[in-house]
Amino acid sequence: MTQNSRSRLIYGVGIIAVIGLGLASRHYSSVFPLFIGDILWALMVFLGFGFIFPSVSTLRIAAATATFSASIEISQLYHAPWIDAIRHTRLGGLILGFEFLWSDLLCYGVGILMGIILENAARHHFQRRNTNQPATK
Repeated sequence: MTQNSRSRLIYGVGIIAVIGLGLASRHYSSVFPLFIGDILWALMVFLGFGFIFPSVSTLRIAAATATFSASIEISQLYHAPWIDAIRHTRLGGLILGFEFLWSDLLCYGVGILMGIILENAARHHFQRRNTNQPATK
């Protein structure tokens, strides 16, 4: 992983893993607090933008994730029969949510911060691994 390049394979696997964890957190809601799903949702969006735009800076990915997440949350203030019908489907509810909560914005920030930390740790790991390899002939 170079300074401005992401592995789509790693990000794809990460997206699938985070979706699995998020669904598990909803399924086992008696064990996991609901805010865990919101954190994982934002992390999944971060990874999704990283997957779609592999050469865009981490800061821009974070900004796009924050803008997208806040837009989805603000859209929950709007209630019309057509969008509420979408929200009441399983997938629609997972993506769009149901009601605006200020605390969700905080959870999204935590998820985005996790994405930044994970990306920087992975970048550091791969850079270190590549510089420690012996030269091949």
